[in-house]
Amino acid sequence: MLITILVILVELMVIFVLVRVQIKLLKEKVVAAPKPVSEGFSWARLLEKLGANKATDDVAGLDLNHDYDGIRELDNNIPKWWQLAFGGTVVIAIIYLFRMFGTGSLPDQITELHEEQRIAAIKMADYLKNAANNVDENTVVMLDAGGIAQGKELFAKNCIACHGGAGEGTIGPNLTDEYWLHKGGIKDVFYSIKYGWPEKGMKSWQSDFSPAQIAQLASYVKSLAGSNPANGKVKEGELYSEAAEGAAKAEEANTATPAKAAQES
Repeated sequence: MLITILVILVELMVIFVLVRVQIKLLKEKVVAAPKPVSEGFSWARLLEKLGANKATDDVAGLDLNHDYDGIRELDNNIPKWWQLAFGGTVVIAIIYLFRMFGTGSLPDQITELHEEQRIAAIKMADYLKNAANNVDENTVVMLDAGGIAQGKELFAKNCIACHGGAGEGTIGPNLTDEYWLHKGGIKDVFYSIKYGWPEKGMKSWQSDFSPAQIAQLASYVKSLAGSNPANGKVKEGELYSEAAEGAAKAEEANTATPAKAAQES
C-alpha cells in the first residue's frame, strides 16, 4: 500500500511540474490575434480547446529557435485531452485506494477467492446430492461407513418386521448368512429392494425410497454378512460367493469374445 501511495504522489508531482512548465512557456509565446467568438456549441471548437485538431503547419508560435541538423524543435505540448485523461486516472487511483484500504468496500483478491470457493462448494454439494440419485441396479457400489449407517436407520424403520432387528430373518429370509434366494451381490440386493418379489411377499420400495436410499439399504444389508445374530433363521436359497460370481462372469466374457469374433469374420 505504501508503494502505491508513493507512486500516486510522484504522479501528482509530475503533473504539477508539467503545468508549471506549460505556464512558463505560454508566457514566452507571441500573443496571437484573438479569434472571433461564435455563439452556440461547436465540436470543432471543443476539439480545438482539447488540442485534438491543432493544425500541423501552425508552428510559428511553437518554434523554440533550437535547430539540430536542420530539424527545428517545437514546443508541441501534450494535448489537453491527454492531460485530463491522465489526471482522471490519478483521481480514480486515489478513490480505489480509499475504497480498498480505507473503507474496505472493495474486496481484495483473497476475499474474492474465498467467496468463489464458497460458491463452488455449494454448487458441488448440489451436484453430489443430485448425482447420488442417479444410481441404479447397474451402477450401484458398496457405500462407505456413513452410507451404511444411514442404511441402518432406514432398515430399523422399515425392514425389521420381516427380517428382524439384526437381519436374522422372521417372515423374510435371513440376511446374515451366505445363502440367497435371488443372489447376494450389491447389485442383486439393490434390485430386490427396488423392484421387490411380490410373489414371495417382498414389496417394491422404489416409490418409498430414493435411489440413494436404496443404495444405503443395500449396503447395510451386505454389511450384515457373517454377523451370526441369535435366533438366525434357517438357510434359504443357494450359496452365493462374490469370488465365484466374479470368476463366472469373467469366464463368460472370455468365451463370448471368440464367438463374437467368429460371427464378425
